[in-house]
Amino acid sequence: MKQETMIDYKKDKKRIDGRKMDESRPLKIEVGVIPNANGSAYLEWGQNKVYAAVYGPREALPKHSADPLKTVIKVEYRMTSFSVPQRKRPGPNRRDQEISKVLGEALTKAVFVEQFPNTEIGVYVEVIDSNAGSRVACLTAASCALADAGIPMRDLVSAIGVGKAFGELVVDLDKAEEDAPDAVDIPIGILPNSEEIVLLQLDGLLTDKEWEIVSKLGINACKKVYEVQKEALKRKFDLSEAMEKKDSKNVSKENISKENIDKKNVEKKEVKSVKKKVKK
Repeated sequence: MKQETMIDYKKDKKRIDGRKMDESRPLKIEVGVIPNANGSAYLEWGQNKVYAAVYGPREALPKHSADPLKTVIKVEYRMTSFSVPQRKRPGPNRRDQEISKVLGEALTKAVFVEQFPNTEIGVYVEVIDSNAGSRVACLTAASCALADAGIPMRDLVSAIGVGKAFGELVVDLDKAEEDAPDAVDIPIGILPNSEEIVLLQLDGLLTDKEWEIVSKLGINACKKVYEVQKEALKRKFDLSEAMEKKDSKNVSKENISKENIDKKNVEKKEVKSVKKKVKK
């Protein structure tokens, strides 16, 4: 049996899936996909597939969790049992709780929370297919869902994973790169306009010089994600405006047709009355 040759990142200057070192996987976002939610988004990022839904602002429950000065953003992160090759045990685990916490803290930095005291905003994210980078995918989708819900925000949160694999600094690590012997995984999320970092975690070791390079790669990659987010929101609201215009045109056509019918009926009545007078 012929052995598969592993790509040499330094020699070939390309990755296992053919991407360049600073190239992310294909990203697709749609907003407004869950009718019963106040805001929602669906995201496909490589193999990752994520749904996000937002409810609120609403009454904070339990009541002791309310903050008289601001709204509380409660994030619930879940992975379906079939989202990974080895079936995941149903129900929340410590990893889910940790990711829920860091996502909530990142989103709180983006939202004008002081505008809604004594309330909560529920953000629910569900991973239905996963291949590395699920937390940054969920954060990106949740940010779009908040914007779709009309929640006042300082900026969207754009996130991506960066790090090191097979001796090279790379953007948007996939599962094979996350499992590399020298793997370093860094989820990073920013407010793109100010470049304020709202999520930063590090799993592994980097030199100061490597961190300087990889942080710039991460911020630049986040800004590319930001463009996809903006385009998704713009597309949704452009479509809404087009539908409203179409409905208004249909209404005006109906009104015109009704007016024409009424006019014709009046004219018929007038003709009949004239004929009657002539006969007399």
